[in-house]
Amino acid sequence: MAQSFSFTCELPNGVHARPASHVETICNTFTSTIEWKNSRTGEIGNAKSVLSLIGTDTLHGDECTIVIRGADEDAAFERLNLFIKNEFPECDEPLETGGEDDGEFPALPRNLTNLNPEMVRGRTVSSGQGRGKLVQVGGIDFEAFSALPNARSADEEQTALNQGLERLRHALELQKQSDKGTATAVIEAHLSILRDEEFSARLLQELDKGKTSAESIIATAQHFCAQMQKSASVYLRERELDIRDVCFQLLQLVYEDHQFQTDNGLTEPSICLADDLTPSQFLELDKNLLRGLVLTHGGTTSHTVILARSFNIPTLVGIEASSLAPYAGSEVFIDADLGLVATRITNELERYYQEEQRVADTLAARYAAYREKPGATVDDIKLEVAANIAHSIEAEAAFNKGAEGIGLFRTEMLYMDRTTEPDEDELYNIFCQALEAANDKPIIVRTMDIGGDKPVDYLKIPAENNPFLGYRAIRIYEEYLDLFKTQLRSILRASAHGKLKIMIPMISSLEEILWTKDVLAEVRQELRKEQIPFDESIQLGIMLEVPSIAFIIDQCCEEVDFFSIGSNDLTQYLMAVDRDNAKVTKNYNSLNPAFLRALDHIVREVHRHGKWIGLCGELGAKGSVLPLLVGLGLDEISMSAPSIPVTKERLAKLDSRECRQLLNKAMACRTSLEVEHLCAQFRMTQSDAPLISTECIVLDADLRSKEEVIKTLADNLYLAGRCRYPNKLADDLWAREDVFSTGLGFGFAIPHTKSEHIEQSTISVAKLAQPIVWGEDEAEFVIMLTLNKHAAGDQHMKIFSKLARKIMHADFRQRLQDSTSSEEIETLLQAVIDQ
Repeated sequence: MAQSFSFTCELPNGVHARPASHVETICNTFTSTIEWKNSRTGEIGNAKSVLSLIGTDTLHGDECTIVIRGADEDAAFERLNLFIKNEFPECDEPLETGGEDDGEFPALPRNLTNLNPEMVRGRTVSSGQGRGKLVQVGGIDFEAFSALPNARSADEEQTALNQGLERLRHALELQKQSDKGTATAVIEAHLSILRDEEFSARLLQELDKGKTSAESIIATAQHFCAQMQKSASVYLRERELDIRDVCFQLLQLVYEDHQFQTDNGLTEPSICLADDLTPSQFLELDKNLLRGLVLTHGGTTSHTVILARSFNIPTLVGIEASSLAPYAGSEVFIDADLGLVATRITNELERYYQEEQRVADTLAARYAAYREKPGATVDDIKLEVAANIAHSIEAEAAFNKGAEGIGLFRTEMLYMDRTTEPDEDELYNIFCQALEAANDKPIIVRTMDIGGDKPVDYLKIPAENNPFLGYRAIRIYEEYLDLFKTQLRSILRASAHGKLKIMIPMISSLEEILWTKDVLAEVRQELRKEQIPFDESIQLGIMLEVPSIAFIIDQCCEEVDFFSIGSNDLTQYLMAVDRDNAKVTKNYNSLNPAFLRALDHIVREVHRHGKWIGLCGELGAKGSVLPLLVGLGLDEISMSAPSIPVTKERLAKLDSRECRQLLNKAMACRTSLEVEHLCAQFRMTQSDAPLISTECIVLDADLRSKEEVIKTLADNLYLAGRCRYPNKLADDLWAREDVFSTGLGFGFAIPHTKSEHIEQSTISVAKLAQPIVWGEDEAEFVIMLTLNKHAAGDQHMKIFSKLARKIMHADFRQRLQDSTSSEEIETLLQAVIDQ
C-alpha cells in the first residue's frame, strides 16, 4: 500500500536545481519509487531525478503530493515528511532574475554620450574592451538535423547508444582528471547529467519506441529542454545549455562516421554573438581571435560565462541576438566596462577608444616596472603584496600582475555550485596547478569556509537567521570530518611540490586550534604510513577575524606559525554590524578609531612574539587606507590581482615613518569622519604637487572637440595621480558647461569645477593644433581648472578671475600661443597665480 502526503511549496523561487538536488539525494537513499505530483501543472516527476523534479515546474504556492511505493516506504515517508516540514523551506536561496535587462544600466560618461553613439546596452559579466567583426555563432538546433543516419537493428542501436554513453562518460572523466582550470566545474555538471537516472530512462524509452539512437538522443534533449524553458529562471535556462551540450557530444560519439557539427570557426578578430553558446562550443573558439562575447542569456552561474572570465574575454549578456543581427559581418566595438556594443564605429568613437587605449597602455608600461620588484616603501621597508584567488586558474594572472605570493586561496569556491564534493585527487591537482604558476612563491591555502553566507547544497547545512555568527568554517569541521581530512590530505600532498601554507578560518578559541592540530597530525601520520611525500615543515596559521583571538595572541603564538587578518569579518564582528544590512551600513567602517586601535594591538602583539602577520581583504587595495596599513607594520597585504600593480606603485611613494605618525594621529581621532579627513589631508601633503605641472600640459595636441579635450586632460590628471575617477571629474566639468560655456573668446576657454573627485587641485593646459568649437566661440588654448571641493574654499573663483583678466591682454595671450614648451607655459601661468 502506497504512502503519501501533501504540502504547499514554500520556496520563493520554486523547485529549481538546488532544492531539487536536496530532494533527489534523500530519495536515492531508499529503494522505493517516489513520485512528486504538482497539482497546478498536473506534472508527475521522479523524485530521484533532479531533471524530472525540475520538469514538474513547481513554483511558490503550488500544492504538491509525494507518493511512495516499496519495501521501505514507511521509513521513506517518515524521513521525507520531516524533511519537507523542517528542512525543505530553508534550502532555497535567491536566484539571479535576469540574463535579460531590467531597463537599468549605469550612466555612461558625458564624454561618450555627447558623441551620440549608436549602441546596444547589455549587462557586464566579464569586463574589458574589444573590437572585431560581429559573428553569429553557437546554437545547437536539433530540428535542423534533417538527414539523420539510417536505422540499424534494435540490438545494434542499443549497443551503439550504450557504447556512446560509456565513451562520453570516460572522456569526461579523463578531461576532469587532466584539466587544471575552470572547465572542471563544467565537466562535473555534464557528468551529473549522465548520472541522472531520468536522463538514462528517457533515452531508453525513446529507443523502445523504435527510434534510432540519433532520434532518441534528439528527442531526449528536446524533452528536457522544453521542461527547462517552462521556468523564467535564468539558472534553469543555463542548465538547458548543459543538456544540449551533453546530447550533442553524445551524438558525435555515437556517430563517428556522420558529422554532427556546428561551424564556429573564426578567421579574423571577432566579437561573437549567440542566443546561447554551450561550454564546449566556447572552448572550441580560437581565443587568439575572440575579442568579445555577446549572449542573449547568461548569468554569473553560467558555465560559458565562467569560462569567458577565466580567459579574460569581454562579455555582455541580456542582449537579444535579433537586436544585433543586422550588424553581423560589420565591425563593432564591445565595451564590457560600460556595458555596451557600439554598432557603428564613427571617427569620433574610434578616437574616444584610442584615448582609452592610451591610458591603458601608459598604466601597463608604468606598472610593468613594479612587476618583479618586491613591495617596499621609499625608505625601503618591505611589505609583501600578494593576491587573493578562488581557483588555481587565477594564479598565473595574479603572478603576472606582480603578486609576491597568494595571501588567500579561498578553497570554499571549489565546493560550491556543484552536486558533489571534489575528491582528493581533484583538489591535489588544483593546488599543484597553482604551485606551478607560483614558481616557488608562497601560497596560503585557507581551508573551506563553508556555511553561513557560502552555502553548499549537498552538505544540507540548514539555513540560519544570522549566518555570519553561525555554523560555518571551523565550526562544521567536526561534523564533516572526512571532508576536512580529504582537503588536508590534498594540501599536504601538493606541498611536496612548492611552498604551501595551511590557514584555518573563523578561529575563536585555543581549543579549536588544538583540535585542528590533532586532526592535522593524524592526516600527516596516515600519509607517512602510505609513504606519500609532503612538506614536513609546512606552516599552520589562522585567520584573525574573531575579536576574541586579539586577547589570547600570546597563547595562539605558541601553537601557530602565522596570522592573517580578515579585515571584512573583523570589522563587522568588532563593530557588531551586518555589512549586508543597508540600514546599518554607515556603522561598518574600517576607519573607525576603535578598529584601528584593535589592528595596532594585534600587529604589535604578534610581532612581539616573533610571528608573521598579514591582512587579506580588499581593505589592502584601498589607496586611501594604504598609509595606515604601512603604519601598522604588517608583513603582507593581499588583494584581488588587478589592484596589485597600482598598490606597489603607491607603496613606493610612502615613507613608513610618516605613515606611523599618521596612524598615531588617526587612533587619537574621535570619529571615522575625522580619520577620513586626516587621510585626505595626508594624501594632499604627501604628493605636495604644485598647482601647475608640466605633466598636465599638452602642446600641439590633435584634439578635435570639447569632449576630446576634457577627456584627455581628465585622463592626464588620473595618470598623474591627482584624480581617481576621471570620468566623474569630467562629468563635473560638463555640469559647469551646461550652465554656460566657459569659452572666453580670443581663442581661449577656461573649463573649471570644484569636485570631490580631484585629489590634488590642478591647472591643466591643452594647446591645440587646430581651433575647435567651444560653445558659440572657437578655442585653441584651453586652461582647465580643477580644485578639490573640500579644500578649495573660494580659491577657484580667485584663480579663475586672475586668469580671465590676464587673458584680456593681447600680449599675454600671444606669449602663451607662442610658447614652444610646457615649461614656458608653466612659468607664465605660475606668474599670474602668484600675483
